[in-house]
Amino acid sequence: MKKCILLIFLSAPLLILGQSKKLKLSEAIKMAKKNSPEYKAVLNLSQGSYWRYRTYMAEFLPQFRLTATLPNYSNSITRITNDEGQDIFVNQNQSRIDGQLSVDQRVGFTGGILSLNSEIQRIDRYGSVETSNYSLTPLSLNYYQNSLFYNPYKWDKKIEPLKYEESKREYIERMEEIALSSCRLYFGLLTAQMRLKNAVNNLSTQDTLLQIAKGRFEIGKIAENELLQMELGHLNSQNQVTTNTILLKKTSQDLARYLELPTEDIELEIPEKLVEFEVSLETALDEAATNRKSVIEFRRRRLEAEKNLAQIKGSNRLEISVSANFGLNKRAEDYDSLFQDYDRQQNVSVRLGIPIFDWGVSKSKVKMGEADLGLVETNIEQEQQAFEQEIFLHILNWSSKRDFLATSEKAKEIAVKRYEITKERYILGKITITDLNLAQQEKDKAEIEYLNSLEDFWIDYYTLRKLTLYDFINDEKIEAENLIFD
Repeated sequence: MKKCILLIFLSAPLLILGQSKKLKLSEAIKMAKKNSPEYKAVLNLSQGSYWRYRTYMAEFLPQFRLTATLPNYSNSITRITNDEGQDIFVNQNQSRIDGQLSVDQRVGFTGGILSLNSEIQRIDRYGSVETSNYSLTPLSLNYYQNSLFYNPYKWDKKIEPLKYEESKREYIERMEEIALSSCRLYFGLLTAQMRLKNAVNNLSTQDTLLQIAKGRFEIGKIAENELLQMELGHLNSQNQVTTNTILLKKTSQDLARYLELPTEDIELEIPEKLVEFEVSLETALDEAATNRKSVIEFRRRRLEAEKNLAQIKGSNRLEISVSANFGLNKRAEDYDSLFQDYDRQQNVSVRLGIPIFDWGVSKSKVKMGEADLGLVETNIEQEQQAFEQEIFLHILNWSSKRDFLATSEKAKEIAVKRYEITKERYILGKITITDLNLAQQEKDKAEIEYLNSLEDFWIDYYTLRKLTLYDFINDEKIEAENLIFD
């Protein structure tokens, strides 16, 4: 008795591990959207896009920076230029310590950079006479602008939000692609299970019919040719069981790895048909034009081409850059004297660049930029037409697939019923083995075609969601999730 209890206790974990995982299509898709390798890749891309946009926004906030040299010591012979303009060699034995605090601010309205600086320096000279010198700049206001005719910040303000919105919509589309991949793997395993089930049932039936055929042959009711045909069918059924067992193993591994399931023993349910709902072409096009990534992408690409042309025009003819500085400074030989009687420092620099004769290079660059813009607009127009055509054709295909599913379901029911009747008639000796084999093949084919039709039906449904980013069953837009990363 104790041995039996011990045996049951030891075998319990094996029984638990051997239990199959029951799974529905909707459950598989939810798991794939959390566990699949594709989801992890999509999540990383979304995180990158989110932080890239955060970086862009942060760059327009004040940037504080502290830099320091602690210390910079030098003891060497150095060439310098004296007050008379002559180069001489002198021995330098000194150390320098300095620190600078700066605040930089991008000016989006003008395209320049405004900075506020404060700096202090100390130089110690060593030798026969040791001295120290200090320099203090308590306040220095600087402004720099590379070009008065091209403002990159103005264009970035238009383009960067589009890039971020495009990434969010790409995230949704990629999630719908994950649903499509899950659907294909799910039906791949479901079809393999159906094929193996049919192969096992056919082998069992062939065993029974082979024994009947042998008995009939012994009493002379059937010819040897029919018995040989039955034996050949039995061997083929064995081969089918072996082949479909391998296929089942492969497809179960594919789905289990994709969903990161702890077991490959998966029991799938045949999905029910979707509830009836109508999809009008006008609604699909409107939702796609509002929701799809491509719509944002078209606008972004056009703006990038316009930005490139504006940059060429802004820097290709008259070049003007501005640099200005205003502040206070003080130099002293002792630290306490630094904070009184400040001197003013100020400078303004305007740099001009005027091409006089460049053999038509400036004009050529402008024409190239205009050509690039025209090419982008042409490509966008063609892609938009293809985009609308894809939706139009899919709506037509969607309607036909629903009708085809109903037809294939009815064909399966008829083929199964015909096979059962044919098998009974063969057992009664009223038909030949050829008629039975034909009925069996048609039954197996009808069941697989029904699963294929059901797969096409669900694939088309999730493709429709991907094309429009709209849930027509619940009548709502498909929103992005998991795009906030703290």
